[in-house]
Amino acid sequence: MSEKKVSRLRRARRSRVKISDLRVHRLCVSRTNLHIYAQIIAPSGSEVLANASTLDVTLRTGATSNVEAAAKVGALIAERAKAAGIEQVAFDRSGFKYHGRIKALADAAREGGLKF
Repeated sequence: MSEKKVSRLRRARRSRVKISDLRVHRLCVSRTNLHIYAQIIAPSGSEVLANASTLDVTLRTGATSNVEAAAKVGALIAERAKAAGIEQVAFDRSGFKYHGRIKALADAAREGGLKF
């Protein structure tokens, strides 16, 4: 495993420990070079309550690996979370830096009504 990935996973582990102490739903974000994924996970960590990604049929038009696509995923996950009755979440960026696509997704989710 590369040193960069090890550092990212270390940051992710540290933030997930803090989030687990809060006992709130978490908005977990993951990204690859081609896609971005978001999930709302229950406080127990055993159940996914809502999810959205650039693989969704509604978001497959156009580019899937840019800031605009990430903002669409953020808006969609906020809409699905509201439908599931979730308004308060903790943002789990999975060790990725809060910049670019991760930031765009978080900002769009906040605009969609999620509080974190």
